Amino acid sequence: MKAGKVAYKPVGLALGAVSGLVAGTLFKQAWKVFDDSGDAPDATDEDRTWKEVLIAAALQGAIFAAVKAAVDRAGATATRRVTGTWPG
Repeated sequence: MKAGKVAYKPVGLALGAVSGLVAGTLFKQAWKVFDDSGDAPDATDEDRTWKEVLIAAALQGAIFAAVKAAVDRAGATATRRVTGTWPG
């Protein structure tokens, strides 16, 4: 295993935690556009419709995937600038 890849592991873990927090915040803000009532529905919310639950799940998944990709890419780019090698 390359040294850059090993050195990136703790950075990647920290970035993953940060990206989860950022994505969660973005999702809450985005959900307010769809529904002013507050929290997004859980799959087991009896009061919510299938449509609401599935839209919330799709939106959450899209936001989390986009934020994770952006943060991972930025972290890899920064690692290359610092170490001179791509961590992947």
